[in-house]
Amino acid sequence: MTPRKTSFDVLGQLGALRRYALSLVRSPDEAEDLVHDALVRAYEKQSTFHSGGNLRSWLMSILHNAHIDRIRRGRSRLARETAAAELAPEAMAAPQDLSVRLKQLEGAFFALPEDQRAALHLVAIEDLSYQEAADALGIPVGTLMSRVSRARARLRAFEDETRRGASATPHLKLVGGSSDDNG
Repeated sequence: MTPRKTSFDVLGQLGALRRYALSLVRSPDEAEDLVHDALVRAYEKQSTFHSGGNLRSWLMSILHNAHIDRIRRGRSRLARETAAAELAPEAMAAPQDLSVRLKQLEGAFFALPEDQRAALHLVAIEDLSYQEAADALGIPVGTLMSRVSRARARLRAFEDETRRGASATPHLKLVGGSSDDNG
């Protein structure tokens, strides 16, 4: 007579595993995920199950350990996210606003007369001295300084106009009624 090997019938234990998982996590979806994780581990570690052992308690142990691992993973993730949140700025400006603003400023810059735009570009963007910029354009330094001054004044006027236009436009608009309505 040959010794009979205990069957590895985990499917017969699904009901008990689901009930235990549900009591641990209190969510049917999470319980199913937990049972799935435990069954995967059980099949991976099937060789460690001792024949003649209690399959139910072995599976419950694996399920419990999988649950503990999930809790630890969640706490670790929360700690990392909290640490990252402390390092990150509390609020960031929307990149769309910056893109729009840069496009407006670019338009204002290119709307400058060519001689002013060239003078301002060499001094402000290329970081040339007034003398170097004047030499590059073949004009006297005084003329260059005058062009840069007029270009900056036009850009300042554009900025002032933009600010006035933004403050005159309400940020919220009431739709379907008047602001006098109370209800």
